Amino acid sequence: MLARPLLLAALLTSNIAAAQSWQATPSGTTAELRGLSVVSDKVAWASGARGTVLRTIDGAHWQAMQVPEADKIDFRDIHAIDAKTAIVMGAGPGAASRIYATADGGATWRLTTTNQVAEGFWDAMAFWDKDHGILFGDPVKGSFQVYATSDGGASWQEVAARGLEAMPSEGAFAASGTCLTVAGSSDAWIATGGGATSRVFHSADRGKTWRAASTPIPAGAAARGVFSVAFLNAKEGFAAGGDYKETQMAGVNGARTEDGGASWTPVSIQPAGYMSVVAPVPGAPRTLVAAGLAGSGYSLDGGKSWTALDKTPMNTVGFASPAAGWAVGPKGLVMKYAGPTLGGK
Repeated sequence: MLARPLLLAALLTSNIAAAQSWQATPSGTTAELRGLSVVSDKVAWASGARGTVLRTIDGAHWQAMQVPEADKIDFRDIHAIDAKTAIVMGAGPGAASRIYATADGGATWRLTTTNQVAEGFWDAMAFWDKDHGILFGDPVKGSFQVYATSDGGASWQEVAARGLEAMPSEGAFAASGTCLTVAGSSDAWIATGGGATSRVFHSADRGKTWRAASTPIPAGAAARGVFSVAFLNAKEGFAAGGDYKETQMAGVNGARTEDGGASWTPVSIQPAGYMSVVAPVPGAPRTLVAAGLAGSGYSLDGGKSWTALDKTPMNTVGFASPAAGWAVGPKGLVMKYAGPTLGGK
């Protein structure tokens, strides 16, 4: 007779825990938010549609701002150095792909770089250190585009990369600014979809040469493939994705590697469905968090097994520590992490 009440109590407790995994925070905007850069447990920046940039310097309150003359630019990625310094990347066809920089907390912005290729479309950027970074874009004349910076994003030079030939219909997804990631001092990975198979490209020389490997995440349609890739170290990594038009579709939405991206093993992230980001958690060497319009979940064992957090639709997440992180998403959504501590040393 006690089994049913106990079961109901357990389910209620589980639901309450899930509901408390993320705490909504006023953002001051209704713009779609897709970029997120976490500097510390107090400082973070976010970016999104209509030239929107957000910043918090106390870990609680967010200030929304609009980059001047960028109201039609969709900022899909942002990289912050500290509370004053950040660069933000617009994604779109041709000149809609551009980069702005601020050194005074967003009081003023400077347009530093504009895509000069009419058929180009930038997807993401990432940095090895405060000076050296890489920028990645969709295929032009059959090959993906790569640019490099050595001055913190103030200027970018196209790299004459080898090994980035695209399959028919293959492209990348600028859904969260995380289809590109870096590790160590020279490794970089980019993730793709849309073509016959989803792939992850790896470079060990800061983008000069690349080698592609297929992943088990389904592709074969414009909305399907790998949307995000993250590495815990030079060898262990994880890819996340799915189909953004079928957000609750069951199936393989993750893949893991233990050889630097040369081969990939299928994994089912929980909750099931479309995931637009996977992110490592600083201070927890085995922990990953994945999120998307299907919700969010975490892994404490390098991506082998997953536990669902909740089903709030999100676009991207970022963490400062196992207990401090944020998520951003549709209609100006900003959420602070309020769930269980996610592992740790």
